[in-house]
Parts: sequence; structure tokens; C-alpha cells
Amino acid sequence: MAKVRKGWKPSLWASWKPFGIGEQRPNAYGEIWRALRENRGQLGYAWRILRHGCCDGCALGTTGMRDWTQDGVHLCSVRLRLLRLNTMPALDPAVLADAGALERLGGAELRALGRLPFPMVRRRGEGGFRRVGWDEALDLVAAGIRASSPARLACYLTSRGLGNEDYYAAQKALRAMGTNSIDNAARVCHAPSTVALKGALGVAATTCSYQDWLETDLIVFIGSNVANNQPVAMKYLHYARRAGTRVAVVNTCREPGMERYWVPSIVESALFGTRVSDRTFLVDTGGDVAFLNGALKHVVERGLVDRAFVDGHTTGFAGAEAALARQGWEDLERGSGASRADMQELGEMVGRARRAVLVWSMGITQHVCGEDAVRAIVNLGLSRGFVGRPGCGLMPIRGHSGVQGGAEMGAYATAFPGGVPVGAAAAERLSGLWGFPVPAERGMTAPEMIDAARDGRLDVLLSAGGNFLEVLPDPAGVRQALSRIPLRVHADIVLSSQMLVEPAGLAVLLPSTTRYEVRGGVTETSTERRVIFSPEIEGPRIGEARDLWRMFADLAARVRPELAPRIQFDGTPAIRDDIARTIPWYDGIQRLAREGDQFQYGGRHLCQGGRFGTEDGRARFAPVELPPVERPAGTFRVSTRRGKQFNSMVQEERDPLTGAGRDAILISPGDAGALRLAQGDEVILESGRGSFRGRLHLAPVAPGNLQVHWPEGQALIDPGRRGPSSGIPDYNAVVRLRPAPREPA
Repeated sequence: MAKVRKGWKPSLWASWKPFGIGEQRPNAYGEIWRALRENRGQLGYAWRILRHGCCDGCALGTTGMRDWTQDGVHLCSVRLRLLRLNTMPALDPAVLADAGALERLGGAELRALGRLPFPMVRRRGEGGFRRVGWDEALDLVAAGIRASSPARLACYLTSRGLGNEDYYAAQKALRAMGTNSIDNAARVCHAPSTVALKGALGVAATTCSYQDWLETDLIVFIGSNVANNQPVAMKYLHYARRAGTRVAVVNTCREPGMERYWVPSIVESALFGTRVSDRTFLVDTGGDVAFLNGALKHVVERGLVDRAFVDGHTTGFAGAEAALARQGWEDLERGSGASRADMQELGEMVGRARRAVLVWSMGITQHVCGEDAVRAIVNLGLSRGFVGRPGCGLMPIRGHSGVQGGAEMGAYATAFPGGVPVGAAAAERLSGLWGFPVPAERGMTAPEMIDAARDGRLDVLLSAGGNFLEVLPDPAGVRQALSRIPLRVHADIVLSSQMLVEPAGLAVLLPSTTRYEVRGGVTETSTERRVIFSPEIEGPRIGEARDLWRMFADLAARVRPELAPRIQFDGTPAIRDDIARTIPWYDGIQRLAREGDQFQYGGRHLCQGGRFGTEDGRARFAPVELPPVERPAGTFRVSTRRGKQFNSMVQEERDPLTGAGRDAILISPGDAGALRLAQGDEVILESGRGSFRGRLHLAPVAPGNLQVHWPEGQALIDPGRRGPSSGIPDYNAVVRLRPAPREPA
């Protein structure tokens, strides 16, 4: 636990105006008041969830409202906004009789109807859903699976609120039914990080802990906006700044929350705010590879490489160095959209720091070149030996509480439990361990499931949470694909728009419990690899909602009754026993049983002492070539951003950090002026895939770049552009901008 220095530090204040009066910023106290109003009918239950449950928001990880990094209360607006999903009453099943009327509602309106209380079914041609019992629902699904083949069966799980036990039981059930086509939300966020880190370091998780933020000389955020996505992290940054840590940001937009932030639980910051970043470097969308290569080129040219570390603990540096030598500064400037001086300045900051932590998120990964962007970050960190020691690390920060554990539990089309690549040898080991044949062929990733549905190659889709209509590009194409699947099964706590797509044959809704309702409790794995127990919380229960892990086990037992003893569990403690048996480095999870129980696999630092998880124990540099520059004259690069939302769950029509509405198109003042356009002007963006109509919002974005909110701007994105190894969609596009025609008065 890091010690906090006492006394105030006015040099870090963001403003001398008390409480930031008049500033564009989130209203933390307003969020608390809103949570009180929303949950007024279940305040006792809501308080018990906050006080005793493991947070179901981002993946920083808490037990109740405390963590293992700093003393004090940790509570943010993300968790407060999600609280109502756990306390709301059941919806009236009668509303589901008219699916057409529900289709006219937005996502927030559907969620506000209440929790799903009973299993429901809808056949093609019927106007809505009718209630059925659990046995009938599961029998219908099992019959559909048995009538098809494992190659035409797929499952997708979101990361919202799911425990490690849910992921593990689900993937084991699917593999017992003969398919590896099970994927989760990690596919569309940090899959490139998994690919690149595994290849370079032999591990696929952050190498450090949050405590290292408080003990380092420099933190570099690359394509990451923690002020919006992981707001509790701003508390860490406040104390890191007080300890003398410098902060640099590499992004396409100068995010206001990364410049200045008011931390409500720290009196000094609540009053006067905190200056967060020392330096922000603006780059083009997709320009990160060139910019990071430029920074490393400077480190090399100035002789700032840690040669002892590179020579003693890595391989491949000569190849990476040769690739940099072929990239001239003009090429790097053109590829990054930044100046040589900016690249050299970041290189100097990194090269002179004794310790540094490099943090990145979806601004890096959600690109067709995302894997190379992560490799460029790893190269830069390895060049200075920023791995395996205090104050150092490579951190792909996670935005959802279940996503780190999801892939590690094996809910992944390309990896078995423990992150072991799908293949014959690994399948044979699991077959012996589990007592049934495990398929050895790679499964369908989430985007490939929609491809298969569109082509008529998918008979059954099981979806636990999530909403492909709001997560994947090309919503019209996704809707069409969903409508062609003979059997769709949606397990969730609330309604979503994808449930309402008319089925080709049958749609089944299965009501799920929240993590706080699961008997025996569940665990989550945080960004810093901390496996945390979340106990069952006493409170109201909804209708016939059932634990997700039990749904999958019961379904698989119906499809393969001869395997029932091998795929069903007595409870979550038995699942944790099985996890520890299957994944050696998760040993310890079987002993988590009470509030506050936790362990950090690998310890505070992975790769300590320069010992890596590769075959030879050495880290691997990779030559990273520059991606092609794709922006014809008269066009803009557009990227997608998140506002006041959790994943695709939009919570406010206006982002309190930027003031931008959901239809906003963020544009630089210079670009708007050159087009003779102004704040609020209505324009249309057109890509090769679709169009988006919105209003200009002047913002500090890099010239030649635009940003739109997700999922509003998803029609612009080409669904066929994906990472070559990770399969992640490229959530960016090249567009033309034109003024919208005036509507007749």
C-alpha cells in the first residue's frame, strides 16, 4: 500500500476557482445524488453492493470501496451508473408481447423497463415473446443444437458483470458440445495486446501493478483516456503527480480530463483540481506506430538504449534497429502527423527516465495495425528495460471488470484456458483432464460469427450479454445476419435491441443473475492480474433468474447427457477448484471464499529480473514497419470515441468531460475554418460503407482528423478491415465531409 504525502501542492492545481466553478467537468456530487434517486427503493441493498461487492465497472478492481494501492474510499461514476442494473425491479413480461413497439425504443429505454424475470420464446412470424418454463426453454435450445453440428454453433459473452466462473463453465460446456467457437469482449478491445505481448514477452497481461504508477518517474498514456474509462485511476495520478511523476499523453485528441481533473474524494483536488499531463502529443488516427518508432529512433540515435538489459535479456534488437534506420524522419512525420521535434521530445522523456510505465488502450488496439502498434510500444519499453522491476511496466489497461479473466478462463476462439493456443497437443491435455474429447480446431471469433450467419453457415448463436448491433461495425449488415440464424439464445439481465430482431426460426431469452446474486460468490481478475472474490449480497431476487454458469452446464448436459457428471458443478467453489486444476498459474483461486480474499498471480511484477515467459527466457524485439498512409486529398481520418457510457451502454446524451453531444463530430478549429464551417453546423460524413449526419463540435483534435461517438458512428466503418492476427475490427475510416442540406421549413 503506497504512502500518501501530506500537505498541499498548489503548483499542481488546475484552477484557483473553488470546485472548478464554471469549468466543463463531471459533477461527481451530482452523480452521487442521481444514484440515491435511482436506487431510492433499494438503498439498503445498493449500499451493501457498494460496501461489500467487487466492482462491476472497469477493471481497476476493488473489494467493496477499497483497493490494494491506496488507503481511502474508491468510488466512481461508472460504478454508480451501473448500480441501477443490480437493484431495478423486474419488467412486466406483457411488454414483450409486442416486439415491434419495443424496437422503437433506444438502449437506455429498454434497460429502464426492468430486469428479465422469466424465460421467454418467440418463433418466426410471431409478434412478440411468450413466457415458458426453464425446462421447456433449455429443451428447445438443446434440440436445436443436437439438430445441427458443432461447426454451426457459436457463443459470445460480454464482459459486463460476468465472473471468472461464468466464463470457465461456459467454455467448458461449449467444448463438451464440440466447438471452440466461443469468444468474448476481449476480441474487440485488447486482442492485439494479447497477440503482441505473448509474442514479445511470453505473457499476455500487464507486467506491473497500479502501485508502480506511484513509484515511477514517467507514465505515458497512449491512445488511452482513463479520465473517462477508468476514473478511479485519476486518484492514483493525483498522488503520482504529488510524488513527482511526469505524465505524457499520445493521442489524436487533447482530452480535457487528461489535462485537468477534479478528484472528488481528495479535498485538495476537489477544490482546485489536478493538472494531470505535462505534455500531450497529438498524432493522426493510426499514426501511433510511426510516432512511437520515431521516439525509439531518437533513443537509439542519442545512445539512450539500456544496452546491458537489451544484450542480457532480449533478442531481435538488431532487426528492429535496422527497420528504424530505413525509416527517414520525413516518412515518420508523414506517417504520424506529428513533427520530428515531438517524436524526439517523447524519446528524450523516455530515454532520460530511470523508470517508466507505458499504458495503452483501445486508441491503440482498435486498428487494423493494432498488433504492430502494441509491438512498437513494447519495443520502446524494452529498449530502456522498463519491465520486471519497481516503477516500470507495460500496461494494457482494461475497461471492463470481466474482460481480463474472460480470455484467461478460455472463453476465446483461439485459446484454451490459461491462454494456451488452440491446437492438437493442448486439446489432448484438456481431453485427458476433463474426461471428454476437446476439439483441436480454431473456433470462430466474434466478427467471424456474424460472417457465418450472413453466409448461412451458423445455425445456433448463444449470446450472454453483449449486443452485436452496437458493438460490431455495419449495423444493417449485422441485423440482417442475426435475422438469418435459425436459433438465437440471449441470456442477460435486461433487454437489448439484438433480442428484438425477428428470428429465422426461434429466439429464446434466458434471465440471468447479476454477479452479486450468484450463490457461492464469484471472482474477477483486474487489470493488474489481481483475482478478487465478490461475495453473494443479501437482497431481492428477480423472478426465475438463474446463474449464467449453471445455464451453460445444464444446457450442455441436455445436449450431451453422457457427459453430465463432467460438465456440471455443485456450485462456484467447485468451479474454482476446476480452474486451479486446469490453469496452474491460477492456483489460489480455489481458496477464495470470503469478502476481501484475493491474490495477484505472478506477483507485483511479471518478468522479474529480466526472465521472460518465452522458450529461451528472453524478450523479443520485432521490426515494425510503417502502415500505409491512406488519406486522399479532401478527406479526413475519423476515429470512434466513447462519451458518457459503459461499453456501448450510453448513459448521457452529453459528455461531461467535453460537452459534446452524441451526434457531435469533433473537428479542429483550423479545419472547420478552412471549410468555412462553425460550431454546431450540421454536416454529413461519407465513407465507402455508409454515412453519418451530425453537428460539428470544435475540439483540440489533430488537424485532418475527426472523431465521432460509438455506436452512433458505426455505419462508417468497414467490417472487413480487421487485425491480421487478432481479428479485431478496425474502428476507424477515411471520410469526406459536406454540409448537410437544409431541411425545408
